[in-house]
Amino acid sequence: QVQLVESGGGLVQAGGSLRLSCAASGNIFSIGSMGWYRQAPGKQRELVAIITSSGTINYADSLQGRFVISRDNAKNTVYLQMNSLKPEDTAVYYCKANQKLSPLVYWGQGTQVTVSS
Repeated sequence: QVQLVESGGGLVQAGGSLRLSCAASGNIFSIGSMGWYRQAPGKQRELVAIITSSGTINYADSLQGRFVISRDNAKNTVYLQMNSLKPEDTAVYYCKANQKLSPLVYWGQGTQVTVSS
């Protein structure tokens, strides 16, 4: 089992920045890729960014350039640096981890990000 705990969300004005953190615990050696997703009210959950255990990164096309994902394997933590935030970035942001060689995935509880205009 893997547990994920997100932190760093909050209220920020448009144009501001936030950094989200997701700390993994439990069977951390089973973790492969980790990523961030978000879900705005009334919308489906969507991919923000993914980073593999070796550091390969993929972003949602619309977010590349403003958001930066990184990973500290020594701390079992993945980060999401969000810059130039817009009101449309308002959502609950979820951390996800994939178990290696398995269809199992784990989700964090989510952290709210609200961007005011």
